[in-house]
Amino acid sequence: MTTSPAHQIWFLTGSQGMYGEDTLRQVAEQSREVAAALDGSGAIPVPVVWRPVLTDSAAIRRVMLEADADDSCVGVITWMHTFSPAKMWISGLDALRKPLLHLHTQANQALPWATIDMDFMNLNQAAHGDREFGFVQTRLGVPRKTVFGHVADPSVAERVGHWSRAALAAATLRSLRLARFGDNMRDVAVTEGDKVEAELTFGTSVNGYGVNELVAAVDAAGDAAVDELIAEYQDAYDVAPELQKGGERHDSLRYGARIEAGLRQFLTDGDFGAFTTNFEDLGALRQLPGLAVQRLMADGYGFGGEGDWKTAVLLRALKSAAIGLPGGTSFMEDYTYNLEPGSELVLGAHMLEVCPTIAAARPKLEIHPLSIGGREDPVRLVFDAAPGPAVVTGLADLGDRFRLVANEIDTVAPPQPLPNLPVARAVWSPRPDLRTSAESWLIAGAPHHTVYSSALHTEVLRDLSEIVGVELLVIDADTNVRQFAREQRWNQAYYRLARGF
Repeated sequence: MTTSPAHQIWFLTGSQGMYGEDTLRQVAEQSREVAAALDGSGAIPVPVVWRPVLTDSAAIRRVMLEADADDSCVGVITWMHTFSPAKMWISGLDALRKPLLHLHTQANQALPWATIDMDFMNLNQAAHGDREFGFVQTRLGVPRKTVFGHVADPSVAERVGHWSRAALAAATLRSLRLARFGDNMRDVAVTEGDKVEAELTFGTSVNGYGVNELVAAVDAAGDAAVDELIAEYQDAYDVAPELQKGGERHDSLRYGARIEAGLRQFLTDGDFGAFTTNFEDLGALRQLPGLAVQRLMADGYGFGGEGDWKTAVLLRALKSAAIGLPGGTSFMEDYTYNLEPGSELVLGAHMLEVCPTIAAARPKLEIHPLSIGGREDPVRLVFDAAPGPAVVTGLADLGDRFRLVANEIDTVAPPQPLPNLPVARAVWSPRPDLRTSAESWLIAGAPHHTVYSSALHTEVLRDLSEIVGVELLVIDADTNVRQFAREQRWNQAYYRLARGF
């Protein structure tokens, strides 16, 4: 997969010239310490880079333009160490297009009550300066995240980390190219969408290719590449005996590996970070891509089944946001329910394409018939998702805007074995309960394809929605259907007005 440039967050500190050089040297020294504390926290997945203290409008505007022009900079943190008259920030804030976080903190955690004097007060007045800065951001309508607290508090770095992950996701979207092999599934509504609006909103380019262009890449894959992948499969998975070398279905595994080799090469050559397939449009492919899709997702690619490019875009973004975190992130679909009173559960799966990063144990590599698509039996990884908290998120195109809908869930082990369901799957209990979750999801018009993540916190989604300017509705332990429906109607009015006329 194409690697991105080394990403970083810029740390900007506001002050003013009237304090004199001695004070400004102290401001610079203390702001370096705050930036270093964030950088060393471990909660933030990219370096936090300190920039010189800003004391005038021209310097502020210049650094904001530099941030916008620097592809390595995914976002900007601002802190008003002293009082920085906020009119100095107007032209810079107006120019900034990168994500912004306002950190409301101060250098000292405890006040030196016995020795505090006016020199200390003049140096340490972020309580004063940040309120001035907060006003001008609100006056200008600047989208941002605000975090309060001392950097010694782990929750501060954690919240900055959530935002930085959202900033990474937004940066990924801005340069993302997606390959669609064929169109979306016939007569399906929710997988349609406005690709022009997607590029305007997210920066993502969605491109269509005939499936036989993929077939040509698959056919061109060499035996050496196939042999190398077969060796990887043996190391990573429990391979079914019939797929082993010398087994009666080994040729099917080799063809599955050939699909992976060809698909990887196609995506690499085109600088694509996401893709879709469609079981209704397989051209000369002998198998529906299953194993190849699962492994590409595990490497960070976005994917959507049945031509669902919006879910593929969302998956790539959230894969980027989850970098370095425990847990996994996958394409998913709510398939069927267990409606026994007191044990209501969702069984999530797809035909073949669920990412092994969410697996509870070493996946099994198997081959079974697939009663859809009209092709040879496909190879696939089979596993259960690891138990624990997770979130499922869908992206829908409502015609006048995009909407994200997220449901916090608790994944559980299947209550009973599933010997006749040879696909990867997840079983979960949605919050607050299945009835409220399902009714709210349907009221919101959210899609049946989702991104499932046991790695990400809902706050990352909130931050991402603010950064890209897309509506987010969250279904969690506190959700009430009537209140949820009211919130949706309020949002509809807000987003229509916010777009202007």
